[in-house]
This record gives sequence, structure tokens and C-alpha cells, in this order.
Amino acid sequence: MAKRRKFTGQFKAKVALEALRGDRTIQEIAAKHQVHPNQVSTWKRQAVEGMADVFSRGGKPEDQTEAEVKELHVKIGRLAVENEFLSEGLKRRALRRNAR
Repeated sequence: MAKRRKFTGQFKAKVALEALRGDRTIQEIAAKHQVHPNQVSTWKRQAVEGMADVFSRGGKPEDQTEAEVKELHVKIGRLAVENEFLSEGLKRRALRRNAR
């Protein structure tokens, strides 16, 4: 079984832009870049659909997605709990030392 290949966003954009230009057919572009023609068509469609987002943000890259923010909040909460647990342990240890 063949191993799945992963393509960078930059490569996908390059192939999609080439497909959008219309100088070559989808099949020619796919053969040139050694990908399936369906993949080239998919990347082209995604580029066209995502173009409106680029202009709605004023050309600025998106800061963080909502999922990333939620993930970071979960991590902060976990670290806060761990920090409090460890600080309580240090306090108890200090109290035991002072009691001796």
C-alpha cells in the first residue's frame, strides 16, 4: 500500500494558481506536479472559495482560529490546576520542616 503524501500550503497554492491561470489543462498541471487531476481541481476550488476571506480580512493573516483559542484556554486551566497543586505541596512540606 502506498504511503500518503502530505503537501505544504505553499505547494497547494502554487498548483492552484497555475490551474487558475488557465494556460494549461488540469491534466497537464497534474502530470507536471505528479498529483492526481482531482486533487488539482480540489485545490483550485478551495482557492476560489477562500479568496473572499482574504479580502474580507483586508489582506491580513487570520490571528487565531476559535479552536486554537479554546485549546489554549484548556491548557491554561490545566496548568493553573497543576501549579496550585504543586504550590500546596510545597506549603505542606515547609510546614512540616518548621514543625520539627
